[in-house]
Amino acid sequence: MKTIVMIAGVVAVLSGLVWAAQGAGIFPYPRSSFMVNESRWIYIGLVTALGGIAAIILARRA
Repeated sequence: MKTIVMIAGVVAVLSGLVWAAQGAGIFPYPRSSFMVNESRWIYIGLVTALGGIAAIILARRA
């Protein structure tokens, strides 16, 4: 179970960072994405990344 939570946390952190970068226009791929230059995705991405970090911390403590 610890390994699954750790993997899910890493995936959440990576996904969240990509979403935040797309929202900020730093990573505009694909160009036709609805997420590019939409500030809402910066916040969604950061919250997702923070949730992933929390999952990683909890998995390491278990």
